[in-house]
Amino acid sequence: MKATAKELRFNSKRLLDTISRGEEVIITYRSKPCAKLIPYSEKKEDPAENELFGIWKDKDTIQDVAAYVRGLRKERF
Repeated sequence: MKATAKELRFNSKRLLDTISRGEEVIITYRSKPCAKLIPYSEKKEDPAENELFGIWKDKDTIQDVAAYVRGLRKERF
């Protein structure tokens, strides 16, 4: 669904109802998309599933990524 900034200002309750049904709303300003309203979900991320850990998955020599990074961050002098 698309809505203008003016519609957001005057019909925010209707747009929130739309979002609560699981739909996404694109807010436009001067006919250009500027924001996206999506339903809020409280999904807890598992740090092991974080994309940043993907760079370490092929390194067989490193067993504990967190310990390895802590070692890199230690004072060097």
